[in-house]
Amino acid sequence: MVEHRRAVVAGWNGFIGHRLVEDLTARGYDVARVGREGPDGRWTDPASIARLVDGADLVVNLAGKNVGCRYNDANRDEILRSRVDTTRQLREAIASAAHPPRLWMNASTATIYRHAMDRPQTESTGELGSGFSVDVARSWEDELFAGDLPGTRRVALRMAIVLGGPASDLLGRVARLGLGGPQYDGRWFQHRRYRGIGAHPTGGPVPMHRTRGRQRFSWLHIDDALAAMRFIDDHDEIDGPVNLSSPNPTDNRTLMAELRRAVGMPIGLPAFRWMLEPALWVLRYESEMLLKSRWVLPERLEAAGFRFRWPDLRPALEDVVGR
Repeated sequence: MVEHRRAVVAGWNGFIGHRLVEDLTARGYDVARVGREGPDGRWTDPASIARLVDGADLVVNLAGKNVGCRYNDANRDEILRSRVDTTRQLREAIASAAHPPRLWMNASTATIYRHAMDRPQTESTGELGSGFSVDVARSWEDELFAGDLPGTRRVALRMAIVLGGPASDLLGRVARLGLGGPQYDGRWFQHRRYRGIGAHPTGGPVPMHRTRGRQRFSWLHIDDALAAMRFIDDHDEIDGPVNLSSPNPTDNRTLMAELRRAVGMPIGLPAFRWMLEPALWVLRYESEMLLKSRWVLPERLEAAGFRFRWPDLRPALEDVVGR
């Protein structure tokens, strides 16, 4: 008889988590799911998490409040807490396990890098940014890599925007409405929602960059996100931060043009910041999601031999939005 390996997936009930559970099950793992409501382990029951982690082969943590919201004080605190506290709970469970997992992959974000228009950001040469979103990512990774876990390989998944779920669905709806033109940064009222957070807060005034719709857009198809996690699982030499992003990032103007093409909408009205901010206030989103220039390359994955199924934006969008 073949003994099945156990995988623990925390924060499983988002769109990436659902797909990951399906993928791990197809690969022969017995998957245990941890979340606010379980079903196998709950954050309010640390003993259940410790029981699942002990003897597991693999742990993947995707837990964290959705950042698709306004960064008021309550949401800011919960975005940080939901990432750091859950990561700490898993780290403590692994540290106390008699048989710790061989691999722990923890979600992070490519937003940890600075606004970049001059050159791409890689794991070896990238520069970390400042402000709320970056501070959350720093604190998240600090908790992941804290302490000594000699039996467990730890990987921070610095994910770019993943196509195939809520982000691309929203962009597709915008394009179908004829609003899929480029987004332009510009002057806006100062506020404190992007101020730093955590033990060592960074950042100052609300940033403004004259990008003229050329802010970079790093992305990843959901199929490649899952394939990259499989690849990391199979390659013991990979640890530490890993960029999960397509090798061919684009810019905002090209992204919106390809979206219009994918949904068959010939026009797309451009949006200046003074138009974006009121609209996003109604939608309960923040403009940095569209205006920050994220230029990230998957240096470590490519160096290890990973091959992307969806390296180019046009077919990726046709797959996830066009259909």
